Order: sequence, then structure tokens, then C-alpha cells
Amino acid sequence: MKVAILGASAKPERYSYQAQKLLMARGYEVFPVSPRGDEILGVAGMTEIPAGMDTVTVYLRAERLLPLLEKLLLASPRRVIFNPGTESEEAVSQLAEVGITTENACTLVLLNTGAF
Repeated sequence: MKVAILGASAKPERYSYQAQKLLMARGYEVFPVSPRGDEILGVAGMTEIPAGMDTVTVYLRAERLLPLLEKLLLASPRRVIFNPGTESEEAVSQLAEVGITTENACTLVLLNTGAF
């Protein structure tokens, strides 16, 4: 399964970093997306959301996500997970209009409970 991490960070204390580490340990193909496209945990980063993702897990507050919403829609992932603090009714509404499943949940909890 291909998973993009929108708001990826190279800082170990960040939840996006912890999620990437756990996703990789569980065998997921991970694509860290950040403004600078930094390499994180040995994975080349990118500045754009790649097409063909099964899941995009969001680690950006709504005010930082909304300017990227058109790009997220164009990437057309199967599902978007809004981690705590990233929820956006506007984003959920627009994603639902084009048939993209959304979920307000913590990626780390989903992974640790087998619900991912």
C-alpha cells in the first residue's frame, strides 16, 4: 500500500515522523511530502502529493492544508486521514464530492490497533 504523509517532518518528536517510522516498519511504501522535500528516514522527500496513493495521512492544520486542497484533489488518493488537529470540514466536503473517502483519526492509533 502506498501512503503519502502530507506535512512530513524530519524531527523525531513530530507525530508525522513517528507515523512514517511505524508505516515503514509495517511494510508500507511511504512518500514524505513537505515544502522542502527533505529526505526523512532514508526516504527521498517530495514537495508535491504524488498520484496513485492509496492513503494520504494529513499532518497540516486546516489553514496550511486548504491552499493545497486542489493538488490533493488532483492526486486522487483512495482515502485521506485527518489526524487530530488537522480536521477541515471544507476539505472533507470537497473530497467527498469526488468520491474520496475521509477519516478523522490518528494514524498511529490506527496502525497500533490494526485498523489502518
